[in-house]
Amino acid sequence: MSNILVVSAHPEPRSLNGALAAFAADELRRERHEVLVSDLYAMKWKPAVDADDFLDHDPGERLDVIGASGRAYTDGRLSPEIAAEQDKLLWADAVILQFPMWWFSMPAILKGWVDRVLTYRFGYGTGKVGRALYGDGTLAGRRAMLSLTIGADEPSFSARGVHGRLDDLLFPIQHGILYYTGMDVLPPFVVFDSLTVDEERFGRLTDAYGERLRALFTTEPVPYRPLKGGDYTRSMELKPGLEPAGAGGLAIHLCPDER
Repeated sequence: MSNILVVSAHPEPRSLNGALAAFAADELRRERHEVLVSDLYAMKWKPAVDADDFLDHDPGERLDVIGASGRAYTDGRLSPEIAAEQDKLLWADAVILQFPMWWFSMPAILKGWVDRVLTYRFGYGTGKVGRALYGDGTLAGRRAMLSLTIGADEPSFSARGVHGRLDDLLFPIQHGILYYTGMDVLPPFVVFDSLTVDEERFGRLTDAYGERLRALFTTEPVPYRPLKGGDYTRSMELKPGLEPAGAGGLAIHLCPDER
C-alpha cells in the first residue's frame, strides 16, 4: 500500500482526461493504495504567481519571487492552498499528472500549479549551495508519471514526424520539472488520436493503463543522469566523451547503458 497523488487538468470532468483520472483513482484504490486527487479546474486553482501567495510580503516592497517564496516556505507563511498541495506531495509516494497536450505542453492551469507549488526551498534550492536538483532534493524517492492525451497520430511525433520526437517535447516536463525536483520519472502513458476514442477503444486503453498503474512501483524509471553522479562539470555541462558515438540532442542526458 502506497500513497498516490493524481493531479488532473481538464476543464470538463466528462472528457477523456476526466475519465482517465477517475479510472486511475479507482484502479489504484482497488489495489489498496491511498489516493488523493487534485482536480485543478474543480478547485478553481489560481495559475498565476503573485504577492498574495506569500502572506508576509510587504506590498510596498519589490516582489522577489524566489526570495519571497523561499522565506514564506521556511516560515510556514505560504498561501494555504499552496501549502496544502505541498503537503500532498510530501505525503505521496508517487505522483501522476493527467492532462491534454495543448500547444506542445501542459495546460496553463497545470503549469501554474507547478509555478506556485514547487517554491524555492521546497521544489528547488534545497541544498547547502542550492544544487540539490536533477535526481536529488525534497521530492527524491518519489515516482512520477505523465498520463496525457494528444489529438494527433503517433507517427507525427516520431523522429521524422512534423511535430518532433515526443520524448524531446516532454523533456522540459519530465526532466526539467519532475526529475529536477528529485523524482524518479516513469515512461509516460500516452493516448494518441484522442479525438476518436469510442467506448470499445476506451476499454482497450483502460486495460493498458491499468497494467501501467499496477506496475507503478516496479517499472524502471527513465534513466536520466543524476547531476551528482560525476557525469557533469561544475558548470553543469556533460563531460566530453561520455555520450555514445553518434548520440546527440537531449538523449545525451540518458545513461548510455540504459539507452
